[in-house]
Amino acid sequence: MGFSLDLRYQICLQPIDLPVFNPVALELLQLLSDPTVEIDRVTEIILKDQALAIQVLRMANSSAYVGRTRSETIKDAVNRLGSKQITSLAMAASQAALHTSDLSIVNAVMRDLWLHSHACALGCRSLAVSSGHRELADQAYLAGLLHDIGKLYLLKAMERIWLAREIELDLDLETLLDVFSDMHVEQGVRIMNHWDIPPLYCAVAAHHHAETFDASDTLLAIVRLVNFNSMQYNLNLYPRLVQPSDANSEILALQVDENALVVLEADMQAACA
Repeated sequence: MGFSLDLRYQICLQPIDLPVFNPVALELLQLLSDPTVEIDRVTEIILKDQALAIQVLRMANSSAYVGRTRSETIKDAVNRLGSKQITSLAMAASQAALHTSDLSIVNAVMRDLWLHSHACALGCRSLAVSSGHRELADQAYLAGLLHDIGKLYLLKAMERIWLAREIELDLDLETLLDVFSDMHVEQGVRIMNHWDIPPLYCAVAAHHHAETFDASDTLLAIVRLVNFNSMQYNLNLYPRLVQPSDANSEILALQVDENALVVLEADMQAACA
């Protein structure tokens, strides 16, 4: 651990409700556990936040999602894409808005973290399809998007600590990366459990850096492989915690070939467009 025990203590004291989830997007995500949810209810929830609704509609009509026809309203988009994909878009749109700070060093890392998370979301969706698990595509997108949510929480927490001036703190890149490596997994699981995020996403957050994994957990294998490859594609700018050391087990579990990896890289690089 390359940072002080005082900083660890202060981080653990920070409120669990620091802004890492948009309430509307969170409500949608929690609603997905109800298989009987109606499209009108999904539309109603999105429209609670007009700014989010605009971003969702914009993303729904982007090159990554648009079909032969464009959606003119949120209801059109929900009808075209379905509740699961619209929830993915709402979470992505809200996460993009939350990755900002008035502190230059924190803002820079947040921007890079968003690029990594968005690239992983696109990559996980792509890999789910190319590896024959299309039914997991929407879940894979969200799992990729949220696997590093602990880092966003830690950035918000350290920003708050620095502004409070209660301890002496050099808020530099080395300190941020040391805290990430040591705490982002445990804090990610902590806040997901607190906000009642569905267990499959909590499991991904908990085990995406584990030395070994259950090869029958396809969703976890997808996220681990995409996260590992993000370093190869220069879409993870701070790979302080490099674990596992290779992705051979994940490739074997998913039976991924070279063509799928070529498609994966192209789809992940789309996050930079």
